[in-house]
Amino acid sequence: MTPPEGLQVPAGHVCKLVRSLYGLKQASRQWNHELTTKLELFGFLQSKHDHCLFIKDGSATFTILLVYVDDILIAGNSEAMVIDVKKYLDSLFTIKDLGIAKYFLGLEIARSLQGIAVTQTKCISYILQDVGLLQAKTVTTPLLPGIKFSVEAGNALPNPAPYRRLIGRFLYLGFTKPDIAHATQQLSQYLEHPCKSIGMQPHMS
Repeated sequence: MTPPEGLQVPAGHVCKLVRSLYGLKQASRQWNHELTTKLELFGFLQSKHDHCLFIKDGSATFTILLVYVDDILIAGNSEAMVIDVKKYLDSLFTIKDLGIAKYFLGLEIARSLQGIAVTQTKCISYILQDVGLLQAKTVTTPLLPGIKFSVEAGNALPNPAPYRRLIGRFLYLGFTKPDIAHATQQLSQYLEHPCKSIGMQPHMS
């Protein structure tokens, strides 16, 4: 780093950065370490399967935190415990309580007496608009029955990036649309060399 104006640095010495700053590659790691440490002090355990998931399991309460960078989703069977967690975080950091979750990372969350419904309607509409299929008709089966693909048939796409990006979007939609999982898995096998036509049907047009 460049020493601030007026700071005299002796020859052969360097400045040691003792605090992470925004924009540095260490900042995100420092933030994650700080948040994890504070949550563990409050009784949360970090999941070994997903480091973004923190669990606090009490004798009568169960609270989970889902962390995405600096966005935190809190859920639990005790409203009092959820409030306590918010107060604890507010005492440590500057936070903004957005209330009951309605939208999180492209997931639309709707609550009712019957339960909680998670959809991705906005995400799907955006994808359809982006690829010019917003007015396309729906079908009951994502793939035609008996269709076979081959890497040897068809002309290679000049730019495979849009195809790969589309498959990535389909993978994300699979969270709430498991019916497209098989079709996505089949098409994801051709990320290396996608073609305009594979086998009998267009692969990408």
